[in-house]
Order: sequence, then structure tokens, then C-alpha cells
Amino acid sequence: MATRIEFSQHGGPDVLKAVEFTPQDPAADEVQVENKAIGINYIDTYIRSGLYPPPRLPAGLGTEAAGVVSKVGSNVTHLKAGDRVVYAQSGPGAYSSVHNVPADKVAKLPDAISFEQAAASFLKGLTVYYLLRKTYEVKPDDVFLFHAAAGGVGLIACQWAKALGAKLIGTVGSAQKAERASQAGAWQTINYREENIAERVKEITGGKKVKVVYDSVGKDTWEASLDCLQRQGLMVSFGNASGPVTGVNLGILNQKGSLYVTRPSLNGYVTTRAELEEASGELFSLIASGVIKVEVAEDQKFALTDAAHAHEVLESRATLGSSLLIP
Repeated sequence: MATRIEFSQHGGPDVLKAVEFTPQDPAADEVQVENKAIGINYIDTYIRSGLYPPPRLPAGLGTEAAGVVSKVGSNVTHLKAGDRVVYAQSGPGAYSSVHNVPADKVAKLPDAISFEQAAASFLKGLTVYYLLRKTYEVKPDDVFLFHAAAGGVGLIACQWAKALGAKLIGTVGSAQKAERASQAGAWQTINYREENIAERVKEITGGKKVKVVYDSVGKDTWEASLDCLQRQGLMVSFGNASGPVTGVNLGILNQKGSLYVTRPSLNGYVTTRAELEEASGELFSLIASGVIKVEVAEDQKFALTDAAHAHEVLESRATLGSSLLIP
């Protein structure tokens, strides 16, 4: 028997329940993974709450984990039982001790990277990869704005930006988070609880503003983000932590300087096995070399059966960096 987290109705963290089940064998193009560490991501709360509803209920949750391949489907040739692997684009259900995953969505994990490091960084790291390397290719000395710089994605973005020689201005919600983002490589920080984001960006840049804003917050920062952009700048909206941006008048893009807006996702940039290997290879080399450091606080590691409490803590905005479930 194995254990997984399910929910039968949308709502708060209390709808998450642990259930026992017997895993099915993987399909022809799948592998079965015994999860050793499971990534908790903010998008999981959107699915649980109903903002991004699953096709049917009850449903599993989570798309990211690291572990060991235990069984291999009949068509799979590039992976074998015993391989150390990580994945971030599975079907819902990674909050489980065992999970069947499409083989082309699984990356081999180098020995130099632990299961906990991998599960804490793979989805977030691939997200930073497509944001900084593909959606807008950040160059040395580029100055840009990145919201939630002390979050799991943000801390990786701070380190990656520094490695690229770019200047990341990060928004944060406390002095403690500002210090954490700066330690990770943020060039400047803005405490949005005490400072006006657009005014501070103008001050920091000498009135030039920035070419690109990366915004995972959503409705609370939408207009401020646009006000930080140079003429013909790019607004990259990739999350809705404060709620979705709705009712947008496209004319505002004209009024604020012929701006561009995109709403990308990982699945739009990493869709093939070749793209996954390119992205994971770049991420793994930065982690293995120590350029990107992945650390998870002990109080942000939760038992699999404690998933509801983990979501409570995540949604309280009290976390720094990544959180994990441990089967």
C-alpha cells in the first residue's frame, strides 16, 4: 500500500486528506517513481481552492518530486529501475509516496544533487530558466524587476541573475526577506509594505525604469508593474498569488508606453524531452557547481500526511524559499 493526498471538494487547506491506495503499474510510456521528497508550490493552492479546477473530483495534488524509479513502462528505454530522477510536470498526484509519471517529463538526477535539493528547486528552477533565458533573455548589466524575490522562485532568480551579471531589483514584504534576497544576489530590494514600488524603481534607475518586469503576484501589483516599465517594455505575468488579473483594458498598454504583456507557463516553453534535457542540464550545472544554492529550512519540511498544515503555512506568506513534503 502507498499513501497519497486527495481532496473531494474545493476549499481551504482542511480539504486535503491522506488516503491509502494500491499503485497501478505504469503505462507503456510511464515510469513509476518512489518519491523521496515532494515539492510544494503556490500553484497547488490554486488547484485546491478551485481557481484552477481539476477535470474531476476527488483529485490528487502536486506535480513535482524527486525519487527513485521502481518500475518502467514497456516503451521506455532511456530510464531504468533504480535511476535517481526528478520531475516537475507530472499529472496531478505528486503528493504521494508513489507516482506514475510520463517518462519524457522525468530527468535523471546527478549524484551531486540530493533528492531534497531537487524537489525544492526543479519546478522553480525550470520556471526561472524559461523566464530569464527564454521569455526575455536577460543579458549582463540588464536591470529588471522581480516580484516576491524572497520566495522559492525569487531566491533562485536572484542567484541566476547574479550569475548572468544582471541587476535584479526584488520586491519583498519584510526587512528579513530583503536581507535574504540580497544575500541570494538581488542588486536592490523594495519593501512593498513601506515603499511605493514604481517610485522606488524610478529612483533606483535614475528615472530610466526597467525593460522587463516578472510578476507572480497578480492583481495587487499589476498596475504598479506597468508603471515600472520603459517605453515598449515587457510585462511578464506568471502567477496570481494575490488573485488573477481580470478586466484588463488593453488601451492601458498604449497609455503607459506601447507596452507588451505575456502570460507564459512552463509547459509552453519546456514541452519536449529535448527541451527538458536542455533546461535541466543548465539548472543542474548551476546547482552542482554551487552557483545556485538550494537550502530548505527544517521548519519548512513537512510529513506527507501533514500537507494541510503545509498549505496553511505557505498561504500565510511566512515562508522563506522552498517547502517540502517528505513521505
